[in-house]
Amino acid sequence: MDAKTKPAGKCPVMHGGNTALGQSVTQWWPNALNLDILHQHDTKTNPLGKSFNYREELKKLDVDALKADLRALMNESQEWWPADWGSYVGMMARVTWHAAGSYRVTDGRGGANTGNQRFAPLNSWPDNVNTDKGRRLLWPIKKKYGNKISWADLIALAGTMAYEAAGLKTFGFAFGREDIWHPEKDTYWGDEKEWLAPSDGRYGDVTKPDTLANPLAAVQMGLIYVNPEGVNGKSDPLATAAQMRETFARMGMNDEETVALTAGGHTIGKSHGNGSAADLSADPEAAGPEFQGLGWMNTKGRGIGRNTVVSGIEGAWTTEPTKWDNGFFKMLFGHEWHLVKSPAGATQWEPISIAEEDKPVDVEDPSIRLMPMMTDADMALRVDPIYREISLKFKDDQAYFSDVFARAWFKLTHRDMGPKSRYIGPDVPAEDLIWQDPIPAGKTGYDVKAVKAKIAATGLPVAELVATAWDSARTYRGSDMRGGANGARIRLAPQKDWEANEPARLARVLAALEPIAAETGASLADVIVLAGNYGVEQAAKAAGFEIEVPFAPGRGDATAEQTDVESFAVLEPLADGFRNFQKKDFVVSPEEMLLDRTQLMGLTAPEATVLIGGLRVIGTNYGGTAHGVFTDRVGALTTDFFVTLTDMAYTWVPTGQNLYEIRERKSGATKFTATRVDLVFGSNSILRAYAEVYAQDDNQEKFVHDFVAAWTKVMNADRFDLV
Repeated sequence: MDAKTKPAGKCPVMHGGNTALGQSVTQWWPNALNLDILHQHDTKTNPLGKSFNYREELKKLDVDALKADLRALMNESQEWWPADWGSYVGMMARVTWHAAGSYRVTDGRGGANTGNQRFAPLNSWPDNVNTDKGRRLLWPIKKKYGNKISWADLIALAGTMAYEAAGLKTFGFAFGREDIWHPEKDTYWGDEKEWLAPSDGRYGDVTKPDTLANPLAAVQMGLIYVNPEGVNGKSDPLATAAQMRETFARMGMNDEETVALTAGGHTIGKSHGNGSAADLSADPEAAGPEFQGLGWMNTKGRGIGRNTVVSGIEGAWTTEPTKWDNGFFKMLFGHEWHLVKSPAGATQWEPISIAEEDKPVDVEDPSIRLMPMMTDADMALRVDPIYREISLKFKDDQAYFSDVFARAWFKLTHRDMGPKSRYIGPDVPAEDLIWQDPIPAGKTGYDVKAVKAKIAATGLPVAELVATAWDSARTYRGSDMRGGANGARIRLAPQKDWEANEPARLARVLAALEPIAAETGASLADVIVLAGNYGVEQAAKAAGFEIEVPFAPGRGDATAEQTDVESFAVLEPLADGFRNFQKKDFVVSPEEMLLDRTQLMGLTAPEATVLIGGLRVIGTNYGGTAHGVFTDRVGALTTDFFVTLTDMAYTWVPTGQNLYEIRERKSGATKFTATRVDLVFGSNSILRAYAEVYAQDDNQEKFVHDFVAAWTKVMNADRFDLV
């Protein structure tokens, strides 16, 4: 084709590359099962390479020098982004808070543990305006210390150092957060199509905060927790208090921690709304290349210092906003308040009368004093009876307030790091905290073979041994490193009573295994896993393969006193496709719930495939149902599940909402029954490709080895001591 015949304006590359939604499979087929969440953090995205070990790099970190550099940063103003009152304590506290505050206990996702604030959508949330400036101010420090400090750790530490600079005695700090390298697609932030859309769609009834849809915690798309102007932007401190109580509970906080974090967060720094948001450039993700990753830049005026626009609310909460004190409570209870509008048009509260010396000074000119303000969330602490009582106690006891806040801040910034054994650094507190899910150290010196012999002597069915070990381990979720087999909490409330754990069967198996632990010196946690391993070995033997499942002793047994029952309740499986369990019908399909559990457990699609096929033929289904048990040799670790699923001698006929019959094509006789979770491994093109591998005649031994590898990964998921 020459210049005369070449189509005019034809671009030589695909428009939008792979970023355009229109190019995705799910855009064309919106009901297709999207497996991307299982493989989003492929090692190919990590520029540091497979051999990089962050925990080893941390050993080279000069922590004292790093902290000194952060202290210096707090009081150094840069020309392009002047610090309020010459101090970045407020900004850095906010950067950390808005990273950690996205954590939610429901599914353990969000939080500061991965440095996800650097990526969309969090980097461009309306509630995160100007956190991009804070991260850019931290860049020289990140550049200096390089691989020895992750962005995740630096962001979490920055706010902690800010509070120290302001005068708070902090509770401690732990390093150990590893960075991700692209946005997390597994976190559901809501299905709204616009930022700050009215929250009604998130609730069954917006006047009843407990009807907020799971697993959400924030009240509106793009907010960290509640709307500072009130429910849907309409001021009503009592209604806001109700939303705060539910939202902070979903962050793992009680009423006292909620008050402490709200007041402590507003003890330093200010809110910014002295201008028009209409003058701001696009958010970081939408801004042009000339903005170099920064967003919300003022296009018509100064847009910095006293003219900064962030939330739209304008003003400081205390007389001395760079100092840690109880000035917040003195201000809140020392005046009467009325509603006003900020220069940006936001609704906020202002004192009806206030002495000139009680006003905070202007961020640039200390000779000018300005009105303080309160948000609806602040006023909620005054009008809600429970919050008011706590607030007055804090007001009259600064030392107590400081201690509660320091502990709550530590919890906020560390809750998603998992157990204390993962903490690194010189400032790790010695105290064990209940929310860290403490587990006593286990023993390793017992005779493993003797334990297995005693397990064999119980005569317990292989399927029950495997199911019990699976149930003990499946609670693990990589989002916040909670749950798992270590601790043997399956024998304690609330887990022993969960429907998914089949309490009657569980009690029967534990009654047989507990004496073995007592007799041999092994922990019950180890015995449960060993029993499952023994069951897998017997199933493999029945299929004609001699194999020993790897085992690492050393698990401990947690006590009831070390278990926060309410906190563990959120780990209850509402569905477990691996055992064909569905507590009830949900709006979300069973196969989507399977993907969610698979991702939380840290499994890949191939690993999920091999586990499903193996657990089915071993006979571990909840309640002993035959759904998906595509074999005449139940109890043998065969490839029969995959062979049947891919055999065109059968037809698959729906007989209920989540039930199908597998019928012989020639005779029409029903051979097997199945659920959607079973059949998705034949209907989904990607999962079918994996299933076909194991259906091949030459991969029976591979299947057994792959099953054992995936099984061992699940059993050891919470063994951070093995890493």
